[in-house]
Amino acid sequence: MAETTVEPLPDPPATTGFRGRVEEFLRSNCPPVGERIDAGHERVDAARAFQSALASAGLAGLTYPTRFGGAGLTRAHQEEFDEVSRGWSLPTFPLAISHGMCLPMLNQFGTDDQKARFMPANISGRAIWCQMFSEPGAGSDVASLATRAVRDGDEWVVNGQKVWTSGAHYCDYGIIVARTDPTLPKHQGLSMFIVDMHDPCIEVRPLRQISGDSGFNEVFFTDLRIPADWLLGELEQGWSLATAMLMFERVSIGAGGGSFAVDRSPALITLAQETGQAHDPRLRQRLADLWIREQIRRYIGSRIRAAVAADRVPGPEGSIAKLHGAILARTARDVSMSIAGTAAQAWDACDVAGARWATACLGASGASIAGGTDEVQRNIIGERVLGLPREPDPYKGAAWDTVPRS
Repeated sequence: MAETTVEPLPDPPATTGFRGRVEEFLRSNCPPVGERIDAGHERVDAARAFQSALASAGLAGLTYPTRFGGAGLTRAHQEEFDEVSRGWSLPTFPLAISHGMCLPMLNQFGTDDQKARFMPANISGRAIWCQMFSEPGAGSDVASLATRAVRDGDEWVVNGQKVWTSGAHYCDYGIIVARTDPTLPKHQGLSMFIVDMHDPCIEVRPLRQISGDSGFNEVFFTDLRIPADWLLGELEQGWSLATAMLMFERVSIGAGGGSFAVDRSPALITLAQETGQAHDPRLRQRLADLWIREQIRRYIGSRIRAAVAADRVPGPEGSIAKLHGAILARTARDVSMSIAGTAAQAWDACDVAGARWATACLGASGASIAGGTDEVQRNIIGERVLGLPREPDPYKGAAWDTVPRS
């Protein structure tokens, strides 16, 4: 009888046992999708506590190096975590910018000293970060910003104002873009800095939104002094860093993990069933369309996370993800309003669900503005993907301090 050759079994995948760890952790630390999560300061406290527990379990900062507070795992682990967590209401919304924008910027552009000092506290939730770009006269055209940073010995002195800063009222640190050389063209005279949001030279004023929330803020800087080594990246490299950070923001909004990636279709299907509307063919078609768009978001997100894992800053695909996410938010809003009807517009004071639907619907339009308007994203896609000509700029190449401003 001929000798039988037995092929060796393939090595187990790198994530063997990981899904079980994640599922066990989520069962113990957060509610399933659809259950209410605390608002206000309680929401921030819940996010810090959750992230601390995540870090203790070795599940925070999965793809970041262990020497900077991460778990040192692979993109496959992150993909698996994102897949499992879609069924749970992670209380991490207050950390969206801190982890979705500031953390990858620190990791990619920070010095080793900056990474060692700031990344562990960020990953564990002990310190929450915000980003400050927009100004009253520099919204979609961020490069025209006027906040100044002047070198004074071993410090930088910052003066100016930012607006629409998410979470500034509860953040510990921030990343700011300021003008360091007004004699250069607007895109060339900018630099990026780390600031301590608890410094008394920083004043934060909340802005009230139509939904009743105050998630955005005005931030004023009056003779704020920061150490010279809190410069992030190189001097006058601010615009390229800002572009990278905006791409990370668009990825977070359009294709990120956690609360941004929660599928709305399951809850809406359940609502349609509970209200006796599940057999309406037009509604079924709209729910199917929403479900399909959510699957497309997953594919976009996978592509972008692959780029990030390969140490590439997301390119125009970040704008595609952000635009798709904004359209998806409005689609979910319209479907939810058609199902809930007047219950999402006028509800009993004791009806928590009614208030939740209304707040979500009022806030959906903000996704078309935050992180760059839909029009800005379409311009980027048109220029960098479709190869269309750029919009004319009569002041291109002119020194910032010679350009008229309102």
